[in-house]
Amino acid sequence: MRFDRRLVVGSSRDGGAAARSGAARRRRLHRQGRACLARARCRRHRRPACRRAARRASRFRLLNGTLAVADPRPVVFVMGPTASGKTRLALQLAERLPLRVISVDSAMVYRGMDIGTGKPDAEALRRVPHRLVDIRDPDQAYSAAEFRDDALQEIVLATREGKIPFLVGGTGLYFRALREGLSVLPSADAEVRAQLAAEAASMGWEQLHARLADVDPESARRIHASDPQRIQRALEVYRLTGRPMSQLLADDDRTGLANPVLGVIIEPAERARLHADIAARFAAMLRAGLVEEVRALQRRWRLDPELPAMRAVGYRQVSEYLQGRSSHEQMRDRGIAATRQLARRQLTWLRAENGAVRFDCHAPRLAEAVHDSLAERLQALG
Repeated sequence: MRFDRRLVVGSSRDGGAAARSGAARRRRLHRQGRACLARARCRRHRRPACRRAARRASRFRLLNGTLAVADPRPVVFVMGPTASGKTRLALQLAERLPLRVISVDSAMVYRGMDIGTGKPDAEALRRVPHRLVDIRDPDQAYSAAEFRDDALQEIVLATREGKIPFLVGGTGLYFRALREGLSVLPSADAEVRAQLAAEAASMGWEQLHARLADVDPESARRIHASDPQRIQRALEVYRLTGRPMSQLLADDDRTGLANPVLGVIIEPAERARLHADIAARFAAMLRAGLVEEVRALQRRWRLDPELPAMRAVGYRQVSEYLQGRSSHEQMRDRGIAATRQLARRQLTWLRAENGAVRFDCHAPRLAEAVHDSLAERLQALG
């Protein structure tokens, strides 16, 4: 398996006049599998270029309805806690490497949720398009299974374009779903979820977490009592199947990602410095108009507070403020505290990530260090 050297050194954007010629365009069509898939019907199949195209096309196959690559290329996972500078790093590396940037963020999928998610601005997205950003309205759900399907398709497209699939974000569930596959768990049930939401409103999520500990102690140990989305899902699975979710996961035989994964983790050498960054970033979001953004979202979609979009860190706290349930100062402090809790959970997940190269997110030449590391690892793969 060999990458074009342009994937790791310099830029591949200068194709030259030959790359823009009609001959190059025809060859590109063949490389992409648009010709020579059925040689008996191809008028040019005896020509050397066509024979090479046919061999290249044979590397593609259909997998679960998605065009997959028989000779999988490496993918890059860039993982880190919130406020660690993942998006900035992606933008910097995209100037030096031919990347197809694929967002792995459960909140950036939503349209209109820009400030509170730290989404790149319109100019940055124009220069470096981010896939799987702004693909759902805030009143819609987006599951890990949907993410996996979408990400697999983006990986195939990146490979066909000769680019490096570059997945960046902090949603650990999405990374695990992509790399390890998904278990065969029941789909979400609106009625059961409504029942659980009503019970939570009556007695609180901590009490529901205690119930989860009674029926599925293993899941309860893994899920924090302040994580309502995962508590709800674990109880939902138990009520729908009569079996603990942890048992279903243990019994499942999953198919993982075929591509080699080059893992990159950016994390703080000093936790206190990340906490300061979180506080400064949330204050900047408020100055940039986060309250007005949430007000506009609620006015347009009349969003239920229990929707996944409104459970996102920052949005929940601002929503409570707009409902008159907290002062502006309380909202700010709770938003910062919730973001710190999210970062702590993310760092706990990242500690279990083996095989990834780790970098201090506050290093002065972070982008250069990550670039050099990726270049070396890509070349080592051949």
